[in-house]
Amino acid sequence: SQRETAKLHAGDPENVALWQQFMPACLAGLHETYRRLGTLPFDHEHGESFYNPMLPDVVEDMLAKGIAAASHGAVVIPNAKGNIPPPERDRKKQKEDPAAIVRKSDGAFTYTTSDLATIKYRVDHYAPDVMLYVVDARQALHFKTLFAQARRWGYASLQLEHLSFGSVLDEDGKPLRTREGAPDELLPLLDDAIELARKSYEASYEVRKEFGHDVSELPPEAVQEIAEAIGSGAVKYADLSQNRNSDYKYDPEKMLAMDGNTATYMQYAYARCRAIFRKGQVDDAPFRTNPPAVVIARPAERALALQLLRFEEALTSAAAEYLPHHITGYLWDLAKAYSVFFENCPVLAADTPEVRDSRLLLVDLTGRVIRQALDLLGIRTVERM
Repeated sequence: SQRETAKLHAGDPENVALWQQFMPACLAGLHETYRRLGTLPFDHEHGESFYNPMLPDVVEDMLAKGIAAASHGAVVIPNAKGNIPPPERDRKKQKEDPAAIVRKSDGAFTYTTSDLATIKYRVDHYAPDVMLYVVDARQALHFKTLFAQARRWGYASLQLEHLSFGSVLDEDGKPLRTREGAPDELLPLLDDAIELARKSYEASYEVRKEFGHDVSELPPEAVQEIAEAIGSGAVKYADLSQNRNSDYKYDPEKMLAMDGNTATYMQYAYARCRAIFRKGQVDDAPFRTNPPAVVIARPAERALALQLLRFEEALTSAAAEYLPHHITGYLWDLAKAYSVFFENCPVLAADTPEVRDSRLLLVDLTGRVIRQALDLLGIRTVERM
């Protein structure tokens, strides 16, 4: 594979032709995954090969500036102490201050070369203040080296951040894998979660119907749409609700639980907010254009109102530290506060019109905050569950 990589970098016609055949299928697979996840289209898609023509210039520029030097037939950027170890030495043994190979002795370029070319291209074309690399924590040494070399190359003022993340584990605490030993693919996991969500929804419908609740049967396509929102949301939320640096176990049933810090619970809380307006045949528009005064009559109302005021704080914290689990943690606190409010503060049957309108406002605000927070996490809400 190393020989073929070197030939591809050198523009070997056979390798280039094969690459041109493979790429459309690879991109189609990625786009299908993005579609299933509800990912917004990218403004630009530049794979590693996009930068291949730029790699020789990166190496030559570093040689000309004295940043890199020839060593054993390769081109290496010395470490901060000026040391150039043999290129075949394992870089992982140089934990604190490794050198970086930018061209191997066989002429092939490295990930470091490609990443340096990427930095230069992005600075030249987009002039960013910050560049974020969302990559497995096991690549920490690579990015530590890359950022150090980029600073030496003239990008000291550019903020480069490696946003590492942990592994998804199976029930035995091992990285999630199939029986064949290859990492499990995302789409089958999504399919399983969606199917489990559909069965759970249908079972819940039958139970509610059996106990005499007023439930309306939805057409199959509507049930499938709800199942997809719940299933895909469960997988996303399970990932985003963890500290991104931590490992976590993949547990579909736990992800879809109707209690606890799960997307399903948040979606259910949102659906309960919307159900109150439907049941009371209340138009929510006036509560948004001309909201009534908030009347605090019970402790649960105060607790919910204070929790709603913390939304901005949670967003600011998540953005500043690149930690989306600050949003999910906030949602969990909000959903718990709303549950206590729901059980202790009658809304449609409130004692006075003023209290009724105040509680309707709190319900509407809760639903809107849940929906916005989930939307920021790429998770859909549903009007009925």
